[in-house]
Amino acid sequence: MLNAITLTDVGPAPGMDFSPVAPRVNLLTGDNGLGKSFLLDVAWWALTRSWPDELGALPHRGAGVTPMISFAYSGEVALTEDTCPFDFEAQSWRRKRGKPADPGLVLYARVDGSFSVWDPARYRSESKAGTLGDARGAIHLQADEVWKGRPEGAEERGGAFKGLLSDWLLWQARGGDPWRQLTAVLEALSPGPQEVLAPGDPTPVSIDGDEQPTLRMPYGQDVPLMAASAGMRRICALAYLLVWAWERHQRISTVMNRPVTREIIFLVDELEAHLHPKWQRRILAALLGVMDSLTGQADVPVQLIAATHSPLVLASMEPRFESDRDALWDLDLVDHEVTLKRVPWVRRGDASSWLTSDIFDLGAATSVEAEEALGRARALLLEESPEPAEVVAVDKALRQTLGDLDPFFVRWGWFVEKVTGGGAS
Repeated sequence: MLNAITLTDVGPAPGMDFSPVAPRVNLLTGDNGLGKSFLLDVAWWALTRSWPDELGALPHRGAGVTPMISFAYSGEVALTEDTCPFDFEAQSWRRKRGKPADPGLVLYARVDGSFSVWDPARYRSESKAGTLGDARGAIHLQADEVWKGRPEGAEERGGAFKGLLSDWLLWQARGGDPWRQLTAVLEALSPGPQEVLAPGDPTPVSIDGDEQPTLRMPYGQDVPLMAASAGMRRICALAYLLVWAWERHQRISTVMNRPVTREIIFLVDELEAHLHPKWQRRILAALLGVMDSLTGQADVPVQLIAATHSPLVLASMEPRFESDRDALWDLDLVDHEVTLKRVPWVRRGDASSWLTSDIFDLGAATSVEAEEALGRARALLLEESPEPAEVVAVDKALRQTLGDLDPFFVRWGWFVEKVTGGGAS
């Protein structure tokens, strides 16, 4: 499991300390552009020795800078620690020589639909075969490759890959373990018992086209996967890649006569991307339990590190947060400098309370206009002799922007009547 990452002169801040990383769930919050995706990329690199894209982590430049990435993770049988300076001559991060500890199966779902998998069984297989390079064991898939696959000739990104559309049909025709696992994972990731994600019958989509996989919708129709909503496609891609990665890991482990991994790490960028609010309330719990559907066991340690902008995701964590195994992290901008801190967990009760907490920094869980009107109203409540005309104007703004049953009107209505001698109307 990932234990710590410490950054110096790299990324959005002069220094950043992501430690100690919680062993089960780590939720990363913060405004756009402050480094959530960057931290996930660094976590992937620390665990797998490869970057998910060509850029990697860009160091700061200038007099006196010493770009450094330090990290620690515990493998199944050993601890790996390293402090990696940036070599400006080689334009790369220097790591210790030798074979690092095995971090287990590592999965990284990015918000653009691309996906990366690091398989310890494949790493061991290629090491025995004499394959060299830090990227061994990793496969990187662009969003279109996840669906349509890719042919031979992309070895630097993990080699040939059939893709979701092909494997789905193949698994469905065979009806073996991968198909049973896929249907189980889809059900686990569904938004609720009334809207279970279930495969439909394959169907052609054009006169000359091949058959395509489908989803059976709650209203009874089978809709081609490529015509499903963005949220459904993301869930289907995630379910497929979880099954594909686990099935391939089992197959390679069997061939090598070794046991399957006992640890799994999920990295997920924008956990709630494309999902309806009722899905956002369920996705976190579903991911925590989905490996039970794959492995048939509840004792495989799973570490989830996920970035989110959703107050519903945070609210959904309240019944299951464990202070010794889970953590909430917040990236913030303080005096024009990005800071990362582990935030004490507080049960806030609902999504609105999360929106107005220091995690999201909203003055009110309303429109901007309503927030401004509430600010003016609260200021008037504190004045000793407010102008009746101003009170009437603010009352009009409140009634145009707040809900008719907003509890603020209980106090405000009495105040308006007192100041105007009979109400604003």
